[in-house]
Amino acid sequence: MDTGATGGALAADDLSSASPATTISRWTFNVSRRYQHLLDKSVPHTLHRWIGCLAIVSVYALRVFLVQGFYIITYGLGIYMLNLLMGFLSPQVDPETHDGPTLPTRGSDEFRPFIRRLPEFKFWYSITKAFCIGFVMTFFSVFDVPVFWPILLFYWLMLFILTMRRQITHMVKYRYLPFSSGKQVFLNSS
Repeated sequence: MDTGATGGALAADDLSSASPATTISRWTFNVSRRYQHLLDKSVPHTLHRWIGCLAIVSVYALRVFLVQGFYIITYGLGIYMLNLLMGFLSPQVDPETHDGPTLPTRGSDEFRPFIRRLPEFKFWYSITKAFCIGFVMTFFSVFDVPVFWPILLFYWLMLFILTMRRQITHMVKYRYLPFSSGKQVFLNSS
């Protein structure tokens, strides 16, 4: 009976002697584990994830519109999204720099599925996280740098057009399509 009381006293001493850093570390680990669990559960719900992302982008756009500022943050988000889009549209192994066969270039070549450099989930997650961070940044006046936004918009559009032209030329040259409409079906010719 005395052993049970001693064991209980030791456990209470462990909790009371735990340093604040250990407690914070344990709490942070539990929160990150729960957050990762929620992210893992959201993987198969592609449409719902993108609708949620669109809602976050809309809230950010409404905030920037109502405040009439923070255009430099929006420009930075646009450049970041363009970078993510290029990763999403590019193959994991670039045929231009890689030696050996990477993508089928003729109909007689072996079928190899298109593997993206940036998977869809990471694409979605990066965009969503960027707009959440951008939204928080709109509450700090240090990030409201006065700029003439039409010039930023024009410059971003030029970057988008030039980058997409280069990407489409690359796709045509190496004959790959980053999108598929489902499972490939082969018809029997007999």
